[in-house]
Amino acid sequence: MSAPLAAPPAVSADPGPLGRLRVLVARVGAMCLVELQKLRRDQTELLTRAIQPALWLLIFGETFTRLKAIPTGSTPYLDYLAPGILAQSALFIAIFYGIQIIWERDAGVLAKLLVTPTPRAALVAGKAFAAGVRALVQALMVLILAALLGVGLTANPLKLLAMAVVLVLGSAFFCCLSIVIAGIVLSRERLMGIGQAITMPLFFGSNALYPVDLMPSWLKVLSHVNPLSYQVDALRGLLIGTPAHLGLDFGVLAVATVAAIAVASALLGRLAR
Repeated sequence: MSAPLAAPPAVSADPGPLGRLRVLVARVGAMCLVELQKLRRDQTELLTRAIQPALWLLIFGETFTRLKAIPTGSTPYLDYLAPGILAQSALFIAIFYGIQIIWERDAGVLAKLLVTPTPRAALVAGKAFAAGVRALVQALMVLILAALLGVGLTANPLKLLAMAVVLVLGSAFFCCLSIVIAGIVLSRERLMGIGQAITMPLFFGSNALYPVDLMPSWLKVLSHVNPLSYQVDALRGLLIGTPAHLGLDFGVLAVATVAAIAVASALLGRLAR
């Protein structure tokens, strides 16, 4: 009798680096689609969130343009301010995203997500870039208002696309920062308190309202380690054409976002306990 045929070698279930990357991108895209569906169901949230940046442009911007109290060279102050308010609106959306994570934990949703094959990095990145989607939708409203006020915005589609990338990266970073804080404090009330405590220092400690050269020495140091400063610098260079360090700005935002996703992913399990 002939010898029995050998069993075929087992096929590895590992899809490889390229397959894992496809899965990661697909999961992140799915989370962003969920966020878009939320926006479609609750459009009033965008309108209410747009009130604050509108007031900054209409009241603060128009008043200080007339006063000429902040030297911005040949750039009108309202033009100088508009990219900073754009970054501010994205910051205010993203910095409280950790509350949503805590709500999902309390509702049992987070525990169910963590037992799925979806990598934790994909879950965090999905939340982070969903915050970027929200920021882009609100940014459109801010840009329309800025254009109506006479701000000299670029019409270059490549620069506008780069602006969208900058907004998404900045929003993703601050969203992950919020998730990191949530993973440490584990409470909505504490997260709200810390979020409110750090939001204004991040904003006023950046170049959103005034040039870095006007700051005292200690505030200049904080501005140089504040990711919001790099986001505003890139937005100004892209939208109104002021001198900017775009390579450095994109690099800092990309590295900060990747690092924040990694830290937030590591704390996600602690949040679900």
